[in-house]
Formats: sequence, structure tokens, C-alpha cells
Amino acid sequence: MDKKKVAVPLVCHGHSRPVVDLFYSPITPDGFFLISASKDSTPMLRNGETGDWIGTFEGHKGAVWSCCLDTNAMRAASGSADFSAKVWDALTGDELHSFEHKHIVRACAFSEDTHLLLTGGVEKILRIFDLNRPDAPPREVDRSPGSVRTVAWLHSDQTMLSSCSDMGGVRLWDVRSGKIVQTLETKSSVTSAEVSQDGRYITTADGSTVKFWDANQLLVSFPSFGLVKSYNMPCTIESASLEPKYGNKFIAGGEDMWIRVFDFHTGDEIACNKGHHGPVHCVRFSPGGESYASGSEDGTIRIWQTGPLTHDNTEAVPANGSVGKVKVTAEEVSRKIEGFHIADEGKTKEKEEAGNE
Repeated sequence: MDKKKVAVPLVCHGHSRPVVDLFYSPITPDGFFLISASKDSTPMLRNGETGDWIGTFEGHKGAVWSCCLDTNAMRAASGSADFSAKVWDALTGDELHSFEHKHIVRACAFSEDTHLLLTGGVEKILRIFDLNRPDAPPREVDRSPGSVRTVAWLHSDQTMLSSCSDMGGVRLWDVRSGKIVQTLETKSSVTSAEVSQDGRYITTADGSTVKFWDANQLLVSFPSFGLVKSYNMPCTIESASLEPKYGNKFIAGGEDMWIRVFDFHTGDEIACNKGHHGPVHCVRFSPGGESYASGSEDGTIRIWQTGPLTHDNTEAVPANGSVGKVKVTAEEVSRKIEGFHIADEGKTKEKEEAGNE
């Protein structure tokens, strides 16, 4: 067997409890950003390229299960075990709104047009909050069949997606009627559901399987319900993410603490990155595909370089195993953040060799 090259990630410290959700913003005029949710109750915002800590959102009184940024990365949202979902100013860190629920909020998502916030959780109710009228009561969608684990928007905010923590399947809801229009069948509970940047694919992780669905064919009635690929994984997987630029590879992480890279077309394993000291709860590709982040039970976020992107599946990793400087094109980041980083002793990143037990 070929000796795999060792990747050295950027290690981002700061959380004192497990990291359970990660979300990258799209590329903005100020670069792109990474927000993390943790059981320590404090979501954190970072420079998505370097992993540098920018700020911490303080106000939740329980574990934060979900986090997201709006399209412009101007606002953040978080869902918590303190029975609330909060919306934050991503520039100042100020709390803008706090939406009370009757039970734990497990998932939240901004609509593409940034005007709406979708939440779901243990109550088994999907709620849509109008951020232009935050004091108005939310719209409550038809009752979910189970406790909500993930939510997302697709089809230009015409459709909502949800999965449950206590049953298999992904449900698609028509926003206008508030009814389930389709269920994507899975054997196990779907712990991760990601809509690709171009809106074409939905990537799901259920048990030890990663599936890819064609979002454009979902509402057409035919037997496969838009299922494009389904791959069995080496262990129970909690999260998976599709490379956004060419769609030729995907990453998956789970209970064995490793982050694996696979070929999208064949399912073959391309790389296996070791470094976390606990199960991996979340993995996400950066918006340009040049890196990907993983969050773990060990309380750290690791940012791994993909190497220069090409249309084929070759990856340029230096022979000595270290990650070279990433060339950032103007297309990927139109302006790097200068002077926006707030130095903090306890929240610095450092390089650490993966596999160093």
C-alpha cells in the first residue's frame, strides 16, 4: 500500500467543550469566514482562510448545537440547548434578536435572501422567523414527524429540508403550503445535510453511508428520487461535505477520529487525515474548495489544505508532508482581512503534526 502523505493542519483552539457544528460563509469582499458551535455555549467567528480568531458571541446559557452566517456574513445565528435561537451582528458581536422556543433548538439556517431564519429542534416544529419583523410571531410549519436534527433551504428559498435525530430520511417541505412534498429515504438518521453552493446537490450522512441527491430532480416523480451516488464508509460517519468548485471529491468524518477524502465519481479514498483526539462531529469545505475544516469532541477545529485545485483528482501536497503556502487568487478572496483580527492568547492557531498522539 502506498504511504500516504502526512497533512499538517492549522489547529484552532479556543473552545473548552466539543465542537458540534461548523459553517463557512460565501466569499465576500472581506474574504470568507468560519463560525463554530460548541457545547461550551459560545459560538466563535474566525477568518476562514487562516483560522485566526475574530470574536466570540456571548449570551447563550447552554450548549450551542447549530450555527450559520447569512449570505453577506453580516449576521450570525445560533441554536442552543437554552431553548433559544439568537441572531448576532457578525461585525460587532452584539445580540440582535433572541427567539424563545419551548425546547432545545438543534438547527438553524438563514434563507438565501437573508430575510428569514428557519429553526428546528426537539419540539418537532419548524419555525420561520421574519427578520424584517422580529417581534412578529414566527410561522410554524406542519409538525415534523420526529425531533429535528438538521435544516436547510434550497430551490431559491422555495423549499425547506429537514432531517430527524430519531428516524431516517430527509423531508422536503414546500414553503408556500408548509407541507412535506417528498422524503429522501435513508436507513439511518441523517446527521448532516449540506446543499451545495450551486444548489445542485444535497450531501447527506446517515450511519455509515454518504449519499448525494440531485436537488433539481427531487420534485420530479421517478423511482430513484434524485439519488445520484451512495457510498458505504469505513465507520459511522457524522458529517460529509462536497468540494464546491469542481465537485470531484468529498470529505467525511466520524467516530474513528479521522477525516477522509474520497473521489466523488468512484468513491475511492484519496487521503486520510489524522490528528483529532476524539470523534469528528462536523466537516465542511471552504467556499473556494482550497481547504476544509473539521470540528471534534476534542474541542479543536482543524483546517486542512486541499492543495491546488484541478479538474482531475490530483492533489499537490509537498513531499515532506508540510503544507505549502496557499496561493489565493483574486477570484477566491477579493480582499484579505487586515487589522480585523483581535489577538487573544487563548485563541491562537498553531501548526501541529497530524497523527501526533
